[in-house]
Amino acid sequence: MAMKDEVIVAVDVGTTKVVAIIAEENGGVLEIGGVGTAASSGIKNGAVINMESTVDSIRKAVHEAELMAGRTVDRVVVSISGNQIRGFNSHGQVAVPHREVREEDVRRVIEAAQATKIPEDRQLIHTLPQGYIVDSNDVKNHRPVGMAGVRMEAKVHIVTCAKSSADNLMTCCNRNNLSVGGLVFAGLAASESVLTEDEKELGVAVADIGSGTTDIVIWHGNAVIHTASIPLAGELITNDVAQCLRTPRREAEKIKVTHGCAFRCQVDDAEEIEVAGMGGRAPVKHKRQFLCDIIEPRVEEIMWGIHEQLELSGFMDLLSAGLVITGGTANLPGIADLAEANLNMPVRVGQPNTARFGGLVDIVRGPAFSGVLGLVSWCSGNMVLPSGQKRVVEKKKSGGLLGMLSGWAKTAYGQN
Repeated sequence: MAMKDEVIVAVDVGTTKVVAIIAEENGGVLEIGGVGTAASSGIKNGAVINMESTVDSIRKAVHEAELMAGRTVDRVVVSISGNQIRGFNSHGQVAVPHREVREEDVRRVIEAAQATKIPEDRQLIHTLPQGYIVDSNDVKNHRPVGMAGVRMEAKVHIVTCAKSSADNLMTCCNRNNLSVGGLVFAGLAASESVLTEDEKELGVAVADIGSGTTDIVIWHGNAVIHTASIPLAGELITNDVAQCLRTPRREAEKIKVTHGCAFRCQVDDAEEIEVAGMGGRAPVKHKRQFLCDIIEPRVEEIMWGIHEQLELSGFMDLLSAGLVITGGTANLPGIADLAEANLNMPVRVGQPNTARFGGLVDIVRGPAFSGVLGLVSWCSGNMVLPSGQKRVVEKKKSGGLLGMLSGWAKTAYGQN
């Protein structure tokens, strides 16, 4: 649990937008004091492709959050996703010299479990305990401190990313005079936000479908057992709509959000939509079902990409609670029904759990914000930042809060 009055600064860097949240934990409640968002064009498939653009997007999002919160910040925790993410399971074993498990023994066995050879071009970002075995006693969901034994094993899930991607992302923050207190896999943060404890125990997959990537996490026995990321996400849908309707991408995104539906059979064949023309041409009317004919095949492709990852994991039989989809693309009407029809498993849209949050929580509701809210929750549990590190903040005068809120609300509801 974080200390009282500890300030958490979370930055979710996505393909089409960057979101920053400044929250303060007080009495178990995470009070959101500032939220900022900025358009992003320097990220592709989770990797930085334009440093200057990404630096600018992070600066704008954090500055907007600072103005709302009336604080300046110099330390952040940042999400990372994309094809560079790799996850695998490992285990370690140590002797228990004092015949009673101590904290130092738990630390040693975790270090032994993560002492696997990682290529030089990759960076360790998470070591997630799955369970312990003390002699022959299987301890799944608890730390075995105080148990008697002479030998202890640990099973862990290790998440790595491409070192160059991590370095580029941290450099973008550093150029804004922001030090990075930790990197968190975006799919892991989203799962922290949308899953129930029963789902984690029973077995569930989470697919965080943003604009550029879909991040996948499998839980079973209240532990992470698989992580992956695929380059199939909402931006592909927007591109298809733009090409087929012959309209600019920004208009295609608006049409998708306003009129899109993932399941054609749920749309009345009499409904029509108006599509803005290009180069000053007059608007054109189309059947809404024509729009769905464009969207549905691409959503099916995304779902089959998710299904392929679940099969490759070898854990399909453990998913008793099915699939939870979240992220900006999960806002598409009919997407859960289409997923159930294609994947033959229970599917629901994951809304972020805001029970622990207060303050400006109303403007960060919905699947598009599950990642950044989950990032705040992880920081609160001291699961990201090393102990003893301080998040440094300074109070400053707040100006134009109502104006900031109004401006933010006009642009915030896009995809990551």
